[in-house]
Amino acid sequence: MRKLKLQVQMSIDGFIAGLNGEMNFMVWDWDDNLKDYVSEITDSVDCILLGRKLAEGFIPYWAAVAINADDPQVVAGKKFTETTKVVFSKTLESSAPAENGWNNTVVTSGDLIEEVIKLKNEDGNDIIVYGGANFVSALIKEGLIDELHLFINPSAIGNGMPIFKDLTGNQAMNLIKASSFDCGIVVLKYEPKRS
Repeated sequence: MRKLKLQVQMSIDGFIAGLNGEMNFMVWDWDDNLKDYVSEITDSVDCILLGRKLAEGFIPYWAAVAINADDPQVVAGKKFTETTKVVFSKTLESSAPAENGWNNTVVTSGDLIEEVIKLKNEDGNDIIVYGGANFVSALIKEGLIDELHLFINPSAIGNGMPIFKDLTGNQAMNLIKASSFDCGIVVLKYEPKRS
């Protein structure tokens, strides 16, 4: 079975964005060690899951980066653009035109649990999810994520969008690895305890 990984940036008080989607608390002066950590997570990935709201910014942004040879993130842009993306949405009927960067993208409105289990049972490499908050909350609530990479930024924002808000009970985790980086980010890698 394919592994579903979560990579998400969050504040030290547990929010992935402000109440209106603000992400100005995130640190971006990443050193090579942190960039290598991200490459290690994404190298084995051949499918990206996104909620509609995040997809509308994520897909065109990385498509533009992928065609800009002067952008220092061009390699990441190409990886994200060339990788199959599955967008979960109840409102989109199909992906945006390819000229908007939505290459290699399919939209699904099916049952979240059924669709994710189907994807995990297909042949292929790992799957990664980046967000958004409500989408990731639903995946966590249903126990569908196999590996959590929480990028804890050195900022507290007081209020915002959490990803653990939909839990109805304890979801125990095993800490696999904790890594700190010069920019102040600490990455906590967890795997859910399975009974």
